[in-house]
This record gives sequence, C-alpha cells and structure tokens, in this order.
Amino acid sequence: MHASAILTSLPLAFTLLAPLHAQEVRTGSKAFGTWQDDAPGVSRHITPADLPPPSLTQNDPEAPDFENMATVVPAPQGKLPAVPQGFTVQVVARDLNQPRVIRIAPNGDVFVAESGSGRVLVFPADAAKAGPAKPEVFAEGIQKPFGIVFYPPAEPRYVYVGATNQVVRFPYRLGDRKASGPAQVIIPDIPTKRHWTRDLAVSRDGQRLFVSIGSSTNVAPDMPRKTPEEIKAFEKTHGSGAAWGDEENRAVVRVFDPEGESVRNYATGLRNCSGMTMQPGTDTLWCTGNERDHIGPNLAPDFLTSVQRGGFYGWPWYYTGGNEDPAHAGERPDLKDKALVPDVLLQAHSSTLQLVFYDADAFPAEYRGDAFATMHGSWNREERTGYKVIRARMKDGKPTGVYEDFMTGFVLDAKTVWGRPAGIAVARDGALLVSDDANGTIFRVAYGGSK
Repeated sequence: MHASAILTSLPLAFTLLAPLHAQEVRTGSKAFGTWQDDAPGVSRHITPADLPPPSLTQNDPEAPDFENMATVVPAPQGKLPAVPQGFTVQVVARDLNQPRVIRIAPNGDVFVAESGSGRVLVFPADAAKAGPAKPEVFAEGIQKPFGIVFYPPAEPRYVYVGATNQVVRFPYRLGDRKASGPAQVIIPDIPTKRHWTRDLAVSRDGQRLFVSIGSSTNVAPDMPRKTPEEIKAFEKTHGSGAAWGDEENRAVVRVFDPEGESVRNYATGLRNCSGMTMQPGTDTLWCTGNERDHIGPNLAPDFLTSVQRGGFYGWPWYYTGGNEDPAHAGERPDLKDKALVPDVLLQAHSSTLQLVFYDADAFPAEYRGDAFATMHGSWNREERTGYKVIRARMKDGKPTGVYEDFMTGFVLDAKTVWGRPAGIAVARDGALLVSDDANGTIFRVAYGGSK
C-alpha cells in the first residue's frame, strides 16, 4: 500500500462548522488544559509568570514517570478534523509510511519526507485538483529523512535533505520528479542517539543553511564536570551555554555554507528544535521547541520562537528564561540572565513538530503573516494534550504570544487517537497541507471556494 499511495481529490470533503473567534483568550491557569478543551477558535496566552513550580525532578528516583502512549486507530468512517467555520478539509493522500516534513518547490510540486521508508516523495502541484496521481520517488535509501530545502531558493540546483545521520544534497532542476544523480554528503557523522529529526532552512540569499540537531538525553544528567576556565574555553568555540560530553553539538541549531566547508553552532540550549522555517520577507529563522520531561505536567512549556544568532535558550540548565531546572540546581548561575524567553509559549508536552508562516491570499486577510504549527501530541502526561494544528497570532510581523486551535478532533477518548499531525506547508494555491504520520495521511485545508 505504501508504494501505491496516491494524492487524489476524494469526495470526503465538506465544511465543518466551528466558531472562528467565539471565545476569549484563556490566560493564567485557564490557559492550561487537555484535549477535552480543544476546539477551533479556542485561544490561549501563556506567559512565564503563569508557570507552576516544578513538581518533579529527574534526579528523584521516586518521582512518577508517566508513559501514556495513545493507541492509534484508523479514522472512523466519515471522520475528518474540525476546522474553523468557512474552511473545508479533504484527504488528499493515504497509505504513506510516516510522512513528516512537507515542502513546496518553487514550481509548486509537493515534496514529502517519508521518514518510515527512507524516501523523499514528490506529488505534482495540481494533483489534488487534477485527480488521482501516484507519488514519484525523488530519492530513497536515506536514513530517516526529515528536513528538505531547495537551493538556491529561487532557482534551485539542489535539494538538500536532512537525514538523521547526515545532511545530503541531490542534483535538481525545477520540475524534476527524480534526482538526476546520487546523494552528495554535505555534513557527515551527525550523532543519532535519541532525537533524530534534522530539519533544514536556508537564508534568502542562499549563503547560509541551517540544520537542527536535538539533544541525546532529556536533561543531560551525566555531563562531566568542567572548571570555569574549561567552560569558558569550550564556549568560545561552541557558543554560550553549549552542552558538552555526549551532548557536544547537540541541542543546537547549526549554520553551514552550501558546500559544508564551515559548520558552527548558530544557537544553543534548544533541546529539540524539531521544525524550522524562515519568516517570509525576512532573514529571521524560527523553530519549534520540544522541551524537557519529568518536572511536571505543565512544565516545561513547548514553544515557537525566532532564533537569534548566538542565542542561548536554556537547556539543560534553565527553561523559559531564568527558571532553573532542579536537575542542575546551582550549577550555572552565570547563565541565568542569558537564557532567552521564547516568543510563543505552548502547553507542555504538546510535541510541537513543524511550523510555517501563511503568506498566501486564499485564506481571509486576518491570517496573512500568522504562523501555523503541528502538535504531534503528548505521550508522557496523565491527561493528553496536543494532537492538533494551532495558529500563532502575529501583529505587524511580531508574535503576540497568543495561539489558537485551528485543526482539532484527532483524539477520540482518553486512550485512543486517529491521527498525529506532523508536517505542514502552504501549497501554491494557498491551501494548507498537513501530514499525519500515524495513519500515513495528508490533509488539504482550503477556505470557501478555494477547493
């Protein structure tokens, strides 16, 4: 079935009514909740002042450690996600093997990282409208492919792919559906323990590419001790707050030139920047943050954030600014005032994977410039959260901190879900494409007559 997956405009498409902005923004303790509170239009604004103190610590052997993996079932007959009033949802691809990142080529072709099969697939730009179309295999034999970028951005000659163990590129000309040559390794020997997603982004001028590399542990409990002098020397080459030992060059975003001749840390303290994108019209890099576990059901908050060059985002010593992790109490007081607060705080354990800015005209004007992000869903708290797509509200290109539910309804009950949103992209026609890697599905979300 995986090899014959098709992108096709199915009759399973209709408008699901839900209030667009029917609820006030939830703040303070009301901003926290579970899947049962989710619905399109529900808005939240979490601030650092709202965070509870840690109720657990990874260093406490008696602390409960929740493992509450959901059982994934096929979508119930006729079931589609809920979206705001005026929007429609249709299934446009089925039977894929762990589809994650979706990226749109300059000509509109849809590239999908099929992480479970080690392939990068391509769907024609107009396949959802033109009828059944089998995906073509652009490249295969890749170890857990994830990030995809086109280089140079406007007239690409290569497709770069972030595998879990390396960054590679394939020769490409606009319209190619199959790589015309073998993979060329640009960054070799990326460590693969634990967090394996390697997303990619590229600056507007094509001079800089970025790769995200998550940590190998939850909160680096076994880093060897260093003297202050040793730390200072290490940070000169690795960046402020960079971890070491098995975590060297982990929990970072790295920047490299197109040939991979220069690779260095761009930002540190990012436990798992699973998704990256450039904000349209700027050279501002953004990422999603999957924060640490084992310090409480509402800690530490996941996030969306712009990524500053040389920025330190706290891990493993701090979170959400200068909040010290109890597992590293008293170890790095020098970093307390250096840890940056992310731009948009999200409920902890949402497992936010990918984000994209909406820069098309097919949605109502109020959506222009806002960010959409996928939440893969919690596995490690008593009551679930995540399993949805959210919209982060922007004003004049700056985050307001408010985010609202956009696509919900994947959770059936306390134990069962029928989808886990993973990848997200804005198609050439302005529709939103969302991948569900649990059931191997891609959804298309359109507004009004844009079908």
